[in-house]
Amino acid sequence: MDYQKLCFQVQDLAREVGVFIREERKNVSADNIEIKSVASLVTYVDKTAEKKIVSKLRELLPDSGFVAEEGTAGSNNEKYTWFIDPLDGTTNYLFGVAPHSVSIGLAEDGKMVLGVVYEIGANEMFYAWKDSPAYLNGKEIHAAKRAKAEETLIATGFPYYDFERINDYIEALRYLMKHTLGLRRFGSAAVDLAYVACGRFDAFYEHALHAWDVAAGVFILQQAGGKTTDFNGGDNWLFGGELISASESFFPEFYALIHKYLGSK
Repeated sequence: MDYQKLCFQVQDLAREVGVFIREERKNVSADNIEIKSVASLVTYVDKTAEKKIVSKLRELLPDSGFVAEEGTAGSNNEKYTWFIDPLDGTTNYLFGVAPHSVSIGLAEDGKMVLGVVYEIGANEMFYAWKDSPAYLNGKEIHAAKRAKAEETLIATGFPYYDFERINDYIEALRYLMKHTLGLRRFGSAAVDLAYVACGRFDAFYEHALHAWDVAAGVFILQQAGGKTTDFNGGDNWLFGGELISASESFFPEFYALIHKYLGSK
């Protein structure tokens, strides 16, 4: 498998789909919006973008499986599985807010081997493939080296359907507000992870996530020198619905903090 060649083909696809998403923004209206749940929206743009992605990926890698947000295609223990979020940050997109992104990751025998996150508004392509560095628009990127909480900028996402742990979540936010340079909630987990990968953020955490939200971004971050676990230090971040991601230097302190508030009691 030529992972590098495949990665650049996926980038071309993500950029092409990003153009479609950008151009369709002027055509989207309230009549086109479906409400999957409170604060979870979808439009024909998401669905059409996903169909475009799945169709092309099937050409690039026949007989592969898919874990895709809008359910265009499925998986059945194939050797290769694609993880697709055709428009991560749909609510941002509908309100004309950045960021929103196309996120495409690939696993081989259950292990991530490729990741592409294309932030549409800024035209920023984050990517990596097996055994490669991580890149942003052709330039190698690395996670930050800051190690102390008071030096760091933290990203998170707010739960939008699972509110059982909201009090613990707020307590973690309270601590971080007091002991870091600040918190950001951008509304696209894929972009948050990419920003940790290139050192703009020092860490990101969230729960109630899906595999398509994080597969590509976590892989890019790992290739950039970052680390990811679930809230209890395990490796169930892809399908477990929760993750802690941070630069290698800051991860020990950040993990201890998030585990304290959101780990298993």
